[in-house]
Amino acid sequence: MAKYPIFLELSGRRAVVIGGGTVAVRKAQTLLDSGARLVVVAEDIDKMMTAMCKNKNAELIKSKYEKHYLISAALAIAATNNHELNKQIYKDCQELEILCNVVDEPDLCDFFVPAVVKRGNLQIAIGTEGNCPAYAGHIRKKLETIFTEKHGEFLDVLEKMRLKIIKNISEENKRKIILGRLTDDNSFDYFLQNGPEKWLTHADDLTK
Repeated sequence: MAKYPIFLELSGRRAVVIGGGTVAVRKAQTLLDSGARLVVVAEDIDKMMTAMCKNKNAELIKSKYEKHYLISAALAIAATNNHELNKQIYKDCQELEILCNVVDEPDLCDFFVPAVVKRGNLQIAIGTEGNCPAYAGHIRKKLETIFTEKHGEFLDVLEKMRLKIIKNISEENKRKIILGRLTDDNSFDYFLQNGPEKWLTHADDLTK
């Protein structure tokens, strides 16, 4: 069954990672990058995890897993190498109505973490429904050669102009037409060749 793709706001929300190894480190890093309030639970915690979490909004708990560590979490990621423990974590999450991802076990996942190309505020997510995540990583590498930091910068000036258009143009169809022209390849090429200031002047002319 097709999954519902979303970008989830996690700023300041509790996100629990169970496991302290290298896989858990990768998962924890993405949660920290999203602004989550990270909680890591593991009997053994990798030095990389300790260093990464230092002076961050993160709590490291050296302990065996217990269900109560999940309470009030927005989501949980089980990154242990113990299949039975992972199954228990998933079961506990279902009972507590907490979204759960068990690494490398698609049948024990409420959500899948996509491969992501990030360029400033521009994010392109690639999902495979949990099937062969390595292929999603391969596609990400290809997209990284197509979408550069300039695309992220272009998005920033587009947003400035979009807000201006919303404020100054009341007719919805006219707004759509103008935004369509501003977001096409020709507009991006103009931005690349002339820079943000000249592009904004050019965009202003198109709105008149």
